[in-house]
Amino acid sequence: MKQITEFETIPLGVLPTPMYKLENLSRELGKNIYIKRDDMTGVGLGGNKVRKLEFLLAEAKAQGADVILTAGGPQSNHAMLTAACAARLGMEAILILKKRGTLTGGNLILDGIFGASVRMVDTDSYEDVYAEMERLSAQLRSQGRTPYSIPVGGSVPVGCLGYVNCAREIANQADELGVRLDAVVSAVGSGGTYAGLTLGAKLFLPGTRSVGVGVCDDPFEEISLELMRETARLLDCDIQPCAEDIHIHYHTGPGYAIPSSGGCAAVRRLARAEGILADPVYTGKALAGFFELLEQGAFDQDEDILFVHTGGAGALFAVDLPAED
Repeated sequence: MKQITEFETIPLGVLPTPMYKLENLSRELGKNIYIKRDDMTGVGLGGNKVRKLEFLLAEAKAQGADVILTAGGPQSNHAMLTAACAARLGMEAILILKKRGTLTGGNLILDGIFGASVRMVDTDSYEDVYAEMERLSAQLRSQGRTPYSIPVGGSVPVGCLGYVNCAREIANQADELGVRLDAVVSAVGSGGTYAGLTLGAKLFLPGTRSVGVGVCDDPFEEISLELMRETARLLDCDIQPCAEDIHIHYHTGPGYAIPSSGGCAAVRRLARAEGILADPVYTGKALAGFFELLEQGAFDQDEDILFVHTGGAGALFAVDLPAED
């Protein structure tokens, strides 16, 4: 098996991120709940994509790229962090975003602060977004530029390496805390973070199941499994990912990038119990799904469960949270 250190990276994040027990929520819910603060990766407002971008932008630099293109929804934390990291490396960033819903402000403001060029595509299909990305890439190449395109969420095998590495980081921190984690729970918005964590759990956290909460209705069972297999091949490891490794629970609410009442309630619950902010579009929905699983008895009483906070708080400043019930 190849070591993660054999792959070129650019250090961008402030790692390792904190990991600790949520004492108040644990007491309230009668479980042992820990949190991994990947909302504190040290770039922009933080978030999980920094780990992926350390690998992806190193590959871009190795290919001589001078402009980075990526895609996402209007409040994409991945797009915002791509803009931030590209700016730090002196590279131009072009963000091709779906013009869906009415969300303004939030990460869209940050995109501009980081100097990114934002192109809105009035569509509900990522096929249209990717077609625009390819058109712009061809145009840039004709101008003598060297573009590098990153798919939604950085969810490709090279990007997944960031979360295989995160699983190793989690294993080390769990050892330091004297905790044997029974489950790791994370949001699933494009599949790469979950795929990396799930493969990483098989490598560094044997016996720990990886549970994802889908925040849109894409077939993440298939998407994540294929990403796991491709990443395992990239690492040349003996582990064979299989369908039994994948555990997905969906909390999509009214639709992708649209806040749900459960997600907003979960944002308030975490904030009031632990003083931690989460966004209502991604992490808030993942929290809501996690709370649903707890209520459904998906975890045993004495299990130690880690929730990976993947960031995205900028979207809080783009929406009006609905009134409390």
